[in-house]
Amino acid sequence: MSVPEGAPLLEMSGIVKTFPGVRALDGVDLVVRPGEVHCLLGQNGAGKSTLIKVLAGAHRPDEGSIRWAGDPVSLSTPDTSIALGISTIYQELDLVAGLTVAENIFLGHEMSRGGLVRRGETRRKATALLARLGHQEIRVDREVGTLPASGQQIVSMARALSHDTRLIVMDEPSAALDQQEVQTLFRVIRDLTTQGVAVVYISHRLEEIRQVGDRVTVLKDGRTVATDLAAKDTPTAELIRLMTGRDIEYVFPQRTPPDSSAATLLEVENLSLNKVFADVSFTVAAGEIVGLAGLVGSGRSEILESVYGARRPNGGTVRVDGNRLRAGSVGAAVKAGIGLAPEERKSQGLLLDQPIYQNITVSSMGRFARAGFLKGSSERASATEWAKALDVRPAGVERPVRTLSGGNQQKVVLARWLLRDCRVLLLDEPTRGVDVGARSEIYAAIRSLADRGMAVVVVSSEVEEVLGLADRVLVVREGRIVHSGPATEIDEHRVLDLVMEGSAA
Repeated sequence: MSVPEGAPLLEMSGIVKTFPGVRALDGVDLVVRPGEVHCLLGQNGAGKSTLIKVLAGAHRPDEGSIRWAGDPVSLSTPDTSIALGISTIYQELDLVAGLTVAENIFLGHEMSRGGLVRRGETRRKATALLARLGHQEIRVDREVGTLPASGQQIVSMARALSHDTRLIVMDEPSAALDQQEVQTLFRVIRDLTTQGVAVVYISHRLEEIRQVGDRVTVLKDGRTVATDLAAKDTPTAELIRLMTGRDIEYVFPQRTPPDSSAATLLEVENLSLNKVFADVSFTVAAGEIVGLAGLVGSGRSEILESVYGARRPNGGTVRVDGNRLRAGSVGAAVKAGIGLAPEERKSQGLLLDQPIYQNITVSSMGRFARAGFLKGSSERASATEWAKALDVRPAGVERPVRTLSGGNQQKVVLARWLLRDCRVLLLDEPTRGVDVGARSEIYAAIRSLADRGMAVVVVSSEVEEVLGLADRVLVVREGRIVHSGPATEIDEHRVLDLVMEGSAA
């Protein structure tokens, strides 16, 4: 089906979707034109995920109409959407780690004859798709699980194009990418749009919208509150107001003046992990926030994991309150008062199908046990106390934690370590997947923890976040610290120069 010049490729009108007790979509409109990048914005819970699942054929709408290339359609199944030329790349990529790049690209629609997969043709067509995306360097015989996040993103896009796609939906595609990889992603998107492919782009990073987007639609509480906004011309403050219903200054909490007499809680000396990082040394005082900036793959996350004992370093020491910890022992780290909020909170930091209170108390179960029996009422009461202190919403600790937004899930992880009386808190990408309204709350909570005397270490791919939140910044490049100093004495351009060039400071 061809689309007349200037006519929409996709028209979704009055889309309604209700689940038991929840009206997720309440009359949403979305219009996408061929060859444009249409940005879909909204806080967690605004209805974005439900809308793209309707578009992908995973949910059937209760009301509303959908037109594709001018004709009414019913997206009753995922196969129906794919057949029309609609592909969805979710934030959590659904690649199969044990298969090759080529096998993943054609997974589910393998090229075969007589029941046998035609491997040569599969490899040739996979190579052609990667070349179309400008990534001939990715070997189609390589196991996809060995690729970096950016490479896996490209493979997912090649898979989408293998279905003769005319519209690609990208849900938080830059979440796991560093700044250089994000620019590569944008180049690929621009190349696709020049070929007439439309892109629906979902991101919480508002600065990206201006760089890559053409038009913007904003959802709030399951409704379309604005559409056909110019991505490059609409002020960020206006986008935030539309998403949240109120004016929010995207600012960081005021820093507390450093206390020169504060005790050093965490000491890391000459810590090394073979082929990942080497001779890493730093200290963190009570009440101080130290930020680690660097590219994805620079060793930032592995440094935190080694301090926490999740990785066993091959050299160096970690001390808390002057006491040396046993290397590679999470138990020793937790006992000493170290807590970790991992980058992948859904897969590594939360028990998604368990209630909120169990996710808060999971690291402190011993205090709720008497004679081998768990005192459930005491467990719930303690969890409720910390959930209220961090304003976890909606209230009620009995609901499964997977029903919460990203920002509230992160508050649950913070509550866990507060209950544990954590003294050193390691935060890896604390606002990944968190909407703009909740970010301010997370920043305030982190600063509040430091003001209570906790030592905090933050890793973030967003340089602005590191500089705005931390008291002191460490810049990491290729596994080594190339700069250490107060956050107020370095700017974003200098950080980028350091991580790209590795010049010492």
